[in-house]
Amino acid sequence: MSMRMPNAPNAGLFKQGYQNYTNTDGAINRNIQACREISSMISTSIGPCGKNKILVNHLGKIFITNDAATMIKELDVVHPAVKILIMASEQQEQEMGDNTNYVLVLAGELLHLAEKLVVLGLTPTEIIQGYNLANKFVLNELNNLTISKIENYYSKDELLKIIHPVITSKQFGCEDKISDLVVDAVLNVIPKSNPKFFNVDSIRVVKIMGASLDSSYVLKGMVFPREPESHLKKINTTSKVAIYTCPIDITTTETKGTVLLHNAKEMIDFSKGEEDQLDQIVKEIYNSGVRVVIAGAGVGELALHYLDRYGILVLKVSSKFDLRRICRVCGASPLARLGAPMPEEMGSIDVVETKEIGGDRVTVFKQNDETETTSLTSTIVVRGATKNNLEDIERAIDDGVAVIKAVLQDPRLLPGAGSVEAELVKRVTTYGEKTPGLLQLGIKKFAEAFEFLPRILCETSGLDASEVLPRLYASHDESDSDSLKFGIDINSESVSDSLLDVNEFGIYDSLAVKKNAINLATEAVCTVLSVDQIIVAKRAGGPQMPQQPKPGNWDQDD
Repeated sequence: MSMRMPNAPNAGLFKQGYQNYTNTDGAINRNIQACREISSMISTSIGPCGKNKILVNHLGKIFITNDAATMIKELDVVHPAVKILIMASEQQEQEMGDNTNYVLVLAGELLHLAEKLVVLGLTPTEIIQGYNLANKFVLNELNNLTISKIENYYSKDELLKIIHPVITSKQFGCEDKISDLVVDAVLNVIPKSNPKFFNVDSIRVVKIMGASLDSSYVLKGMVFPREPESHLKKINTTSKVAIYTCPIDITTTETKGTVLLHNAKEMIDFSKGEEDQLDQIVKEIYNSGVRVVIAGAGVGELALHYLDRYGILVLKVSSKFDLRRICRVCGASPLARLGAPMPEEMGSIDVVETKEIGGDRVTVFKQNDETETTSLTSTIVVRGATKNNLEDIERAIDDGVAVIKAVLQDPRLLPGAGSVEAELVKRVTTYGEKTPGLLQLGIKKFAEAFEFLPRILCETSGLDASEVLPRLYASHDESDSDSLKFGIDINSESVSDSLLDVNEFGIYDSLAVKKNAINLATEAVCTVLSVDQIIVAKRAGGPQMPQQPKPGNWDQDD
């Protein structure tokens, strides 16, 4: 009796519903193609003249942005190989806060060139080894390409050297105003003792619709988009602050009961004890010197009545994160009990005022002193015409603040405008020619991948890449050290004026950000290339019903 063989290999290995893609089915080519799609999508948004994307997430919210971090966050990607690139890009966002698009596009370019090497007959292992050698060489070579550094973290001009190019890449045309706002906010909060203790969370952004970007300004303190609960809305003198995380109200019992009242006196005296108790608590708070109370939970009407009677300003802050920030601003400790705070638990604030900005009532907590203890939080009030515009400006501000964290790790700066990429193409190609064996093919392709940034800068700014790139490479073929300072001028109208002096225009990139982005992109590419099989389990749950298309045109209202 002969045994019946299964129809397909591994048919009895997995449960029914599994999908198996092997290298013979072209798994590597499929992975590269999928990664190229996400890379080409992001690449058109690079640079000051990068295009915006309209994204509609699963909740129907509309985003109009050129920020790569926002795109990959809102896109629901399911391809496992593309998720590897997205995880590398997210890691770049968490560590450095900038150049997330650089990781995705460089990785996509490396995979595209690796596909050509596979066609030539190289194995993925040989490509990975060549890429790793080239990556190690690039990370060492970048240290020799620095042309400037941040000398003084407390100088506005020095900080503008790195913040201005980052803002320009996001908000071209408004970069001067936004850069000034970011620098002023950073100088308010950067620690005087050691700048490396700078906390990115110390700078907050409040978006208020109306007016224009020129009406934006920086406040030394915090802005809350609501009015105080109390009748008292403004305090101009330095006042003690108490912050409570518990409800400011009469404590309720866990059980319910029935009370029998016999006459009117008992009815009048029924809640008298609780009122006296609450009056006593508020009186103790007032006697301790507290004139401002921050409530992290609810504020009862009766408690609010006594707080108004004693002239105490009450503000409700529902966000626990904002509660921690106001603790930093005031120097207070959050209290989980209702009562008079100890002297060391109280904070202080110079000015509390309610203002009307663009039709919105906001409460401003700000400090007037210039001491280090009073400069723990700074708020940028951003004005604009539309919600999408305000959100895009906020993303640019976040990138500008995040790059400060990077230059605190390493103050050295690289030339921008595609200059360092053009130099890397030359140097890595020379290194590849000196490497024996098949690995030099992978190294040369790694060098070729860096051409993506100068090419994209030309394409998005309307220049002819086939004419500008040869001029850029020719300027970097010179033997003198000044050749490194030439980059692409996106504002030029002719090929003869297409190059600019990076030092003269102040276009720099952070060394730490660039090194981290190149390293993460290479690691992600090597991970994708090392995959030769994809095994997908059956989705949990019942059968997936196909979504029926709606009648009528896709953009008609329901």
